[in-house]
Amino acid sequence: MSEPPELTNARSRGALARWLPLAGWLAQYDRQSLGRDLLAAVIVSVMLVPQALAYALLAGLPAQVGLYASMLPLVLYALFGTSSTLAVGPVAIISLMTASAIAGMSGADGAALSTPEMLAAALLLALISGAMLVAMGLLRLGALVNFISHPVISGFMTASGVLIIASQLGPMSGLRLSGGNLLEMGESWLSLPQGAGVHWPTLALGLGCWAALTLARRHLKQGLMALGMRESAAGMLCKTTPILAVILSSLLAWGLRLGEQGMALVGSVPGGLPTLSLPSLVSNDWSGLLVSALLISVVGFVESLALAQTLAARRRQRIDPDKELIALGLSNMGAGVSGGMPISGGLSRSVVNFDAGAATPLAGAFTAIGILLASLWLTDWLAWLPRATLAAIIIVATSSLIDLAAIRRTFRYSKGDGAALMITLIITLVQGVESGIIVGILVSLGLYLKRTSQPHSALVGRVPGSEHFRNVERHEVETDPELAILRIDESLYFANARYLEDTVLALVAQQPSLRHLVLACQAVNLIDASALESLEVINERLTAAGVSLHLSEVKGPVMDRLKRSELPVNLGGEIYLSTFDAWQALSIHGSHCGQCCARDGVSQTAAAG
Repeated sequence: MSEPPELTNARSRGALARWLPLAGWLAQYDRQSLGRDLLAAVIVSVMLVPQALAYALLAGLPAQVGLYASMLPLVLYALFGTSSTLAVGPVAIISLMTASAIAGMSGADGAALSTPEMLAAALLLALISGAMLVAMGLLRLGALVNFISHPVISGFMTASGVLIIASQLGPMSGLRLSGGNLLEMGESWLSLPQGAGVHWPTLALGLGCWAALTLARRHLKQGLMALGMRESAAGMLCKTTPILAVILSSLLAWGLRLGEQGMALVGSVPGGLPTLSLPSLVSNDWSGLLVSALLISVVGFVESLALAQTLAARRRQRIDPDKELIALGLSNMGAGVSGGMPISGGLSRSVVNFDAGAATPLAGAFTAIGILLASLWLTDWLAWLPRATLAAIIIVATSSLIDLAAIRRTFRYSKGDGAALMITLIITLVQGVESGIIVGILVSLGLYLKRTSQPHSALVGRVPGSEHFRNVERHEVETDPELAILRIDESLYFANARYLEDTVLALVAQQPSLRHLVLACQAVNLIDASALESLEVINERLTAAGVSLHLSEVKGPVMDRLKRSELPVNLGGEIYLSTFDAWQALSIHGSHCGQCCARDGVSQTAAAG
């Protein structure tokens, strides 16, 4: 008997939605959702135009590259993304990493890259980065981002914010500064030619835009609300103040002919649509982009996923990390073939997208249409835009990345994590973003291995009149000179297997009257082959010394693997369901436990549950 057509269609949509998330929500798309998406797209488009131009210049690329990176990538994310509010496009950190990657390349003749070669390198970087993300998504490697600790990301973000702001001091003041870290920027400043100084009109305009944008960010919303405007509307209006700065400064530069007086302007911006083509290999060391592309992929994904999950939680929605990898990867590949640059999820734009009520990822596709219209009709006016204005926009937007208070909080909680944060921050500042994130990841993994290679363990005793066991050094507990219960507070694997042997043998040597040793395994989620071999060695040595080795509270998955070994058969003692069961069976107090527990109203089977 054939199934109903409705069920067949539902199954087909479900299968399609696994690869194309749009198929999951498009069937429920209605006029109300369309209205919300269009409103969000208009607001985000207004924000994205100046940001796209600014971040392209931050990457050392022509301004129109930022616009191109805000078209096809947004459409691709709308098709394949799982977040209804994440707004992808050029972002500050990825732009800085792009600039650093391109700066490390050289042309076929060994000379510095020309502008067309830099553009081709950026396209190739986006394409490689996107391919890596797609491959990670297909291999379901979304969980790998958990190996980058939050202190490392925090230190990297803060240092990147400082570098971005420092890199914009040149455009803000009219000086020609360069460099990928603070040392190189300082050297560039010291090596300025004789007579090269601050261009005061540029500095005045840049500081004016910075002050206006800063005041608007901090006080405009409250001022508008005091005048009777609704909080949501006031917040949206505040987010669009950069476009007002763009319009006013462009009119000022046009009216006063500031470009003729030495002020750096954006200049001619090609209008129209980008051409679709594969980037060419313009450098004899293009393979050097592989590491940069991997780092850009990882950092961009971590930043995007954290933002998407935060916003999704507020709507009780779910984000699929593996599908996000594929969506961001395809978006970056789209940037690579459409004249763009590497992209990621943007914090400020995503929050505005959320607050504006974006209902589906289709809001991003509508935003792409807005950017397309801007590139068709506004490019003549964008030529008059002072670069100092874009520098001010970048500085104000990037200042939120700097979180100096996190240094104190992290050090107060964990000196190891604080050290990882500071090392990442310092290396990023003095060596550049790529070195900083690589060293930060290595330090983070090193600290993890150090902690887990010397797992915390505690000799525990029974809390009188109960089935609970606590550290003998912290609590008043019952103990037995012939029984030791050692609680292991970490999974057992190759890095700590030898440490466990040393800990157990040292404990046995300290208690000559010991007859039974129980390893309480409630915190052990894994016993790998190396740890299994160590347990077998421990069992043999204890048996030779007249001590029986017992296990308690072994978790089901761990026990399933142990059953495939010889350890349960050769074990000198028993494997108990609970530590209390082991205490009852092995302790000289065990025969009295039932009476004590019954008198105190404690269930002897509670631990088994």
